[in-house]
Amino acid sequence: MQSPAENNFTTNSPWFRATEDGVQCLLCPHHCHLRDGKTGICRTHVAKNHGLFTTAYGNPCAVHVDPVEKKPLFHFLPGTDCLSIATAGCNLSCRNCQNWEISQRSPSEITASELFPQQVVDTAIKNECLSIAYTYTEPTVFYEYMLATAVIAKAAGVRNLMVSNGYINEDPLRALAKNLDAANIDLKSFSGETYKKFFGGNLQPVLDTLQILKEEGVWLEITHLLIPGITDQPGQLTAMCDWLASHGFADTPLHFSRFYPMFRMTETQATPLPAIEKARKIAQDAGIRYVYIGNVPGNDAQHTYCPACKKPVIERNGFGVTGNHLIGGKCAWCGGSVAGEWT
Repeated sequence: MQSPAENNFTTNSPWFRATEDGVQCLLCPHHCHLRDGKTGICRTHVAKNHGLFTTAYGNPCAVHVDPVEKKPLFHFLPGTDCLSIATAGCNLSCRNCQNWEISQRSPSEITASELFPQQVVDTAIKNECLSIAYTYTEPTVFYEYMLATAVIAKAAGVRNLMVSNGYINEDPLRALAKNLDAANIDLKSFSGETYKKFFGGNLQPVLDTLQILKEEGVWLEITHLLIPGITDQPGQLTAMCDWLASHGFADTPLHFSRFYPMFRMTETQATPLPAIEKARKIAQDAGIRYVYIGNVPGNDAQHTYCPACKKPVIERNGFGVTGNHLIGGKCAWCGGSVAGEWT
């Protein structure tokens, strides 16, 4: 491992416009105005000589082989591995962040590897990973690195996965989506006020991201963390699930994840299991066909059930697949179709 150069301005970004005293970043909805030498909220994009540059290119702080179920992606190549990479930085400031040691720092503040796009793809192939996941922190903040890697990966027959907070502008997202195969978007709340207070963003751009990814044909799954007293209110859950069902996401897997105290929310209790089960029922009643419970080992809601006959077609134990009863994307028991990317 080695520390990246302190001023790694080697890769420029096209997502900006020049201003009288610097630049305005157009990559994410924050639209940061940056004077020369200053970085944005993400900690990775810096203004220099009336241009926008990234300091998060070829210097991942995390490189691991993970099961694709860990992302979580349950309807995309189940039982396969992905090469997961991340750099430092994030464009939100979630009080509950589980990767705050790297997400709330800049690339110059942490130790990182040197791994450029072709090397990432070569590493994935060497480790027999069918996909590369841009994950752990927020991939939008290392957009240029992600896109360059995704282009090479696609040409080599390696799939590309983005695990994201969805806080990205339409134009860069559509450009990226041409090389994306799947994404899991963290829909943190269905309240704009909660988004601002606890996560440092706004709701609407995330809803826009969901719709854009669907339009672009990217396989999509959604995660919603149930934080007691903050994101677990039945009224908001009902509104969220009704919105998803009425906007074409009834076949989009929805993962309700259990909260555990961490970072700036260490005094908040873990999510009670009954609250998670209630959330799942709300989603099912709204018409969401594939609803999962995460961070609760051994729960039956980690399995995939055929929407027609209700039998388990993919059985899981933690992040491992223990049984697969799909044949060509159809239930082995009744022949019913199960939405997903299976081959």
